[in-house]
Amino acid sequence: MVEEALTNEGHQVTCRLQSPASLNEMVARHQPDVVIIDMDSPDRDTLDSMAVLNRENPRPVVFFADQHDPDTMQAALKSGVSAYVVDGLVPGRVKAIIEVAIARFDSFQSMRQELDKARNQLAERKRIERAKGLLMKHQSCDEEQAYRMLRKIAMDRGQRIADVAESVIDILERLEIGS
Repeated sequence: MVEEALTNEGHQVTCRLQSPASLNEMVARHQPDVVIIDMDSPDRDTLDSMAVLNRENPRPVVFFADQHDPDTMQAALKSGVSAYVVDGLVPGRVKAIIEVAIARFDSFQSMRQELDKARNQLAERKRIERAKGLLMKHQSCDEEQAYRMLRKIAMDRGQRIADVAESVIDILERLEIGS
């Protein structure tokens, strides 16, 4: 019924799986815009497969379940499901459900990218602070002078200051170990 409703709405079903074991592999191979799963209720194997998919080949996932179980629904959402629909499908709602799933997925991906960016910036800041501390110790200078040294090296080499900081940390920590 789900496949028929999708086809009637102009969607193309590229692959059908009997088992969730090959979900990630098939998504990597076929590169679908949306993954749709239709089953009574997701079992542990399905949830694990969806988590792997979400980590390695993220896609909007619509899950049609016949049974309502709040715990299972929460587990499915944590595994990367964008839309969880219980008690079947009303054919006229397919387009809206897929659009909502895509919108939720895009929003989540955007937040994930912002979080990754913030984490990277924090890690870079920590590296710069660590490099400044090591320079202050080894060069007997203050924090401002240490930062100017890092910035000058970065400009002279055409590198990012975080990359220079990483090199400085590697060199000065080796010196400390060798002492």
